[in-house]
Amino acid sequence: MRRTRRKSPLSHLLAGLATLLGLAVLGVLSPAMAHAQSPGALATGLHIDNGRLVEGNGNDFVMRGVNHAHTWYPGETQSLADIKALGANTVRVVLSNGHRWTKNSAEDVAGVVDDCKANRLICVLEVHDTTGYGEEAAAATLDQAADYWIGLKDVLTGEENYVIVNIGNEPWGNTNPAGWTDPTIAAVKKLRNAGFEHTIMVDAPNWGQDWQGVMRANAQSVYDADPTGNLIFSIHMYSVFDTAQEINDYLKAFVDAKLPLLIGEFGGPPDQWGDPDEDTMMAAAEQLKLGYLAWSWSGNTDPILDLSIGFDPGRLSSWGQRIFNGANGIAQTSKEATVYGGGNPGDTQAPTAPGTPTVSAVTATSATLGWTAATDNVGVTGYDVVRVSGGTETKVAASTTNSVTVTGLAADTAYTFAVYARDAAGNRSPRSATVNVSTGSAPSGTCSVGYRATNEWPGGFQGEITLRNTGTTALNGWTLAFTFANGQTITNMWGGTHTQNAGTVNVTPASYTTTIPAGGSVTVGFIAGKGATNTAPTTFTLNGAACTTT
Repeated sequence: MRRTRRKSPLSHLLAGLATLLGLAVLGVLSPAMAHAQSPGALATGLHIDNGRLVEGNGNDFVMRGVNHAHTWYPGETQSLADIKALGANTVRVVLSNGHRWTKNSAEDVAGVVDDCKANRLICVLEVHDTTGYGEEAAAATLDQAADYWIGLKDVLTGEENYVIVNIGNEPWGNTNPAGWTDPTIAAVKKLRNAGFEHTIMVDAPNWGQDWQGVMRANAQSVYDADPTGNLIFSIHMYSVFDTAQEINDYLKAFVDAKLPLLIGEFGGPPDQWGDPDEDTMMAAAEQLKLGYLAWSWSGNTDPILDLSIGFDPGRLSSWGQRIFNGANGIAQTSKEATVYGGGNPGDTQAPTAPGTPTVSAVTATSATLGWTAATDNVGVTGYDVVRVSGGTETKVAASTTNSVTVTGLAADTAYTFAVYARDAAGNRSPRSATVNVSTGSAPSGTCSVGYRATNEWPGGFQGEITLRNTGTTALNGWTLAFTFANGQTITNMWGGTHTQNAGTVNVTPASYTTTIPAGGSVTVGFIAGKGATNTAPTTFTLNGAACTTT
């Protein structure tokens, strides 16, 4: 659950001292002091081996998925299928033990597990009632959470292949390390004594963000207290992690110490709430082969879906587009658990790079790319086409053959594209050489656009776009394109779905705005972030054709 805390100079100092302390003690995160971390007697389900989460067959499993607030949206039974369809292999499900919200019953939890299995997702179950309690209550709330899991033992026994138990969300444990360490150890031991063999997930203190380094400094002692060695730590990366250096240093400390870790929550619009760019987190997790679970499909802030129009998986927010379709996003890096028959765990050889793309059939709004097919020891299953802009890649098309037509381009615009190949095991090739494409001029249009800011506040505004069909025939399907000049960034939209690359925005219709009759109009509204200046766009194109402005 997102909570933002900006670091004061004192916090920076404490974080530095915690790091120095960790280096001085460095038993804390030292491979030399880590025990063998074998899975003990457990070898049939998910478990930890040598600091890695592996499946019952011993193959690495890297979680790629999202959080879903089931206890707040219990009726959204289609959500897990939609999450899977977008490429995830894991879902972290928000539950309540009744301490703060309506309790999720054993029957309800059994249904969640069944839905996870039906949709071939690994299921991380977590109790959310422990969120943000002060130290004096941390022990009690974690102990109550452990009792809740014990009450679900009949439901969860035998599901070790599919279920990870996240004891409690974001405990506090603020100033005294024992305020997090002791109740966490007690809760883990309570579950083990009750016969739980599942992988147990432990959240960091301080709203999960570990801003004083308590988990980083005490992880080894907590890990050593689990007699099975089947425990993984979860860091929630929000505003505490301001730089790429901080992100990489924190993650790598655990990897170097062979202590299992994942990013259990992170996310939101770029540069909002003071956060770093989440793309850095995804790239670091990909490089270190660590799992990540984005907040949140249906959460309280920065949802992956555009919840203004309901649970429509076709209406991803800008954050949803980044987490699923970014260069290091779920769709590019997820591998299905082999317990479901996904992938080929023995295949680690990536395909060769596709040939340099060639270009044909260029119009004002589209271009066809072709390339020499990649080769693979097992077989290439598909290709991803990306737009390259400096050091940023954006996926724009996918194909099962060695050609594709890229649509939705702006007229009179230069683009750079490249191609990746992928195989059945999810291995991705090196990137092909790039190709440059310049689209043609837009034909004269039959449209007019009215744009206005309907409300403004420091750092943001609400806008409205009215698109009118001035032609003589109905429009069935459309793409409206325009460019912001002052770094404005759309975070939510209704009446249409947007994608944004730097200042360039493309809008496609919602189901109820797809058709614009001759002489008719539709209206699209949005919320956006802004700086001190908020200049209105002056040029709009519809399907590549210039529109007049009103």
